[in-house]
Amino acid sequence: MCIGPIALRAAPAALALAMVLPGGAAHAHDQGSVRAEVAPSSAVPGATVEVSVSGCEDTTGTAGSGAFEGDARLTGQDGGSRTLTGSARIREGLTGTFDLTVSCDGHPHQGVGEVAVEQHGPAPEAPAKAGGGGTSNIAARTSDEADDPSQAGPGTRHAVVGLVLAGAAAVAVAFRSVRRHRPE
Repeated sequence: MCIGPIALRAAPAALALAMVLPGGAAHAHDQGSVRAEVAPSSAVPGATVEVSVSGCEDTTGTAGSGAFEGDARLTGQDGGSRTLTGSARIREGLTGTFDLTVSCDGHPHQGVGEVAVEQHGPAPEAPAKAGGGGTSNIAARTSDEADDPSQAGPGTRHAVVGLVLAGAAAVAVAFRSVRRHRPE
């Protein structure tokens, strides 16, 4: 029996099998049951986040992301049925959404979660309209606020009316006081 024709016929089948098996095994690890969650789901640079991973059989692992200063070391008790947890610090100067890669069970699991990084909110320009005792920054007011009569304080007309009323009250008190002390 000649081995050449058998090898020639088996070569395409062996090649197809070689291409399917490694790709299928790698695909199974990438699309496996490993999932990661980050709390809080949205963080600011410099904050520490907690990473929780489910689906790993080992009791240890790591979680990495372009948003982290370093990999989060994951630990758990039971593997498989328990969650692996760890913490990581968000790098400064970042914004956006970043994928998580978890390494456990001897394999990397890419894209199993994500972390959103937001910058700190903008600083307020002026205090809230809740009193303030004159501490608001008048220069920070917009022209619309300055033109709004409900935002304006008392004007000259109010001051004159107030002085006239105060003067009339003073005259009335003085007149009554003089009348009372006058002998009849």
